[in-house]
Amino acid sequence: MDNTARLRSVRWSILDRALIREGQGPHEALRETVDFARRAEALGYHRFWVAEHHAVPGVAGSAPTVLAAAVAAATRRIRVGTGGVMLPNHRPLVVAEQFGVLEALFPGRVDMGLGRSVGFTAAVRRALGAEKADADRFGEQLAELLSYFDGTGPLSAPPATGLRVPAFVLAVGEGAGIAAAHGLPLVMAHLGDEDRMLAAIERYRAEFTPGPHGERPYLVLSVNAAVAATAEEAATLQLPEAWATVHSRTRGVFPPLEPPSRVAARDLTDRERRLFDQARASQLHGDERQMTEALGALIARTGADELLLTFGDGYPGRLDSYRRLARLAGLRPEDGA
Repeated sequence: MDNTARLRSVRWSILDRALIREGQGPHEALRETVDFARRAEALGYHRFWVAEHHAVPGVAGSAPTVLAAAVAAATRRIRVGTGGVMLPNHRPLVVAEQFGVLEALFPGRVDMGLGRSVGFTAAVRRALGAEKADADRFGEQLAELLSYFDGTGPLSAPPATGLRVPAFVLAVGEGAGIAAAHGLPLVMAHLGDEDRMLAAIERYRAEFTPGPHGERPYLVLSVNAAVAATAEEAATLQLPEAWATVHSRTRGVFPPLEPPSRVAARDLTDRERRLFDQARASQLHGDERQMTEALGALIARTGADELLLTFGDGYPGRLDSYRRLARLAGLRPEDGA
């Protein structure tokens, strides 16, 4: 199979984190997310997911099920979900009820992406009533959550009881093993350290236990990918997010995104340069020919069933990048998309 055929053999979806640009308010970022979901649907993408981040100046997406409801109400066909709801921060019963409401209102369109991360800082964890150790209970929390849907839980949880909401597990820490044990699809981030990534994928497939949620392993590969007319333009599109990642690791805060030109002009310290190169290592960028080869080879190496695109800095060029990716994927856009 050549790389063009590989790109057209998998599903293509989007994860939007409602990143805030410098000079922009959270309300503007959230409205852009909803508008972007409409455009993603028109381009033919399969899913549109939103994420959970708390007390982060550069991210507006703090309540994923609420934002998912807004996205679902503004669209007609595309599947809508979370990438993801972090179970250690919530009671499984409440999460089941929230997704039950979403599925009741938007039947057959809702996905439940779940993770095991806790708040980034001690202050956030205290505010959420969570502790670092709660992440170790993720498997237990996941089992309880699923039980409310299949009717085996400790109590009834309408409207979730009896509904089928596909669950996906984000591969953080032991996530791959937990997804395999529960027979659930796995969402794996494309890592700069591909050996580590491939080892986790191999473990997932080797340990997968078929069950009511799936008969075979299903891998969703989350990829930060940008395409433009030239490789240089595409690389520039991802600069703001890479610098924000460096800022968060050196100063403890993920900030609003700076313009690409200012990031490119920064004089980085040795440590910042090292972290910046690490952030860039997991980003893929190029023109359409280069990205056909890069993404096709990545699909071949991982055996991914679906690509979940995460590039979303909101600066001019993002929508053009997603249009180009949709064209590479052979998606069928609506008229005028």
